[in-house]
Amino acid sequence: MSAGLFWAVLGLALADSLNPATIVTITLILLTVPRRPVASALSFVLGAFSTVLVLGAIIFLGAGAAAETVGDGLVWLRRIVFLIAAITLFIAAVRRLKDRERKGIGLPSWFGVGTALPLGVLVTGADLPNAFPYFIAIERMIDAGITTGAGLLALAGYALIYCIPCLVLLGLGIAHGERVRLRLQKVYDRFATGTIERSIPTALTLALLGLGVLTIAFWP
Repeated sequence: MSAGLFWAVLGLALADSLNPATIVTITLILLTVPRRPVASALSFVLGAFSTVLVLGAIIFLGAGAAAETVGDGLVWLRRIVFLIAAITLFIAAVRRLKDRERKGIGLPSWFGVGTALPLGVLVTGADLPNAFPYFIAIERMIDAGITTGAGLLALAGYALIYCIPCLVLLGLGIAHGERVRLRLQKVYDRFATGTIERSIPTALTLALLGLGVLTIAFWP
């Protein structure tokens, strides 16, 4: 792997690691799970790590094989990923055109140490279609023609970086306990209650970003 590709994949992984879905779940575990929260959080993170690595490997190997038989296979992979991202931005823009009550979120009733791992798989898998840095990284690795071993090793590193914010948050929760939980509770209350007011500037910004991403999707 070249230095340029290494730094590109690293940057994409760092951007992708700031994932609200997984970070919020770790926050909820620390705030609401009374028994063995650390074990539950680690199990959840393992589920997230496994999903990013396994799905990435499937896409990397499958798209690589497709690229050998279909010349524009990677182009269509890029178009699909960016099209999903553009649609997500357009939906977010429309939602900012009216006031909405924030809805509190919580863990499912069946959550526990034994079910934290599959929940990590579900949460991460459901969010990956929006994680376009993930697909860009895979596309660049395939386009660079790196070996299978190097690609899988890079995906393992990507999956680890993806989980770093969750692990840092968990580490702070273990080290500082109640102080961290009080701060997390304040943040949670702020973003889980009240009203999201309509914002035309925000809606326009999201729509323009969506148009930009759509342009990238169908750029020759």
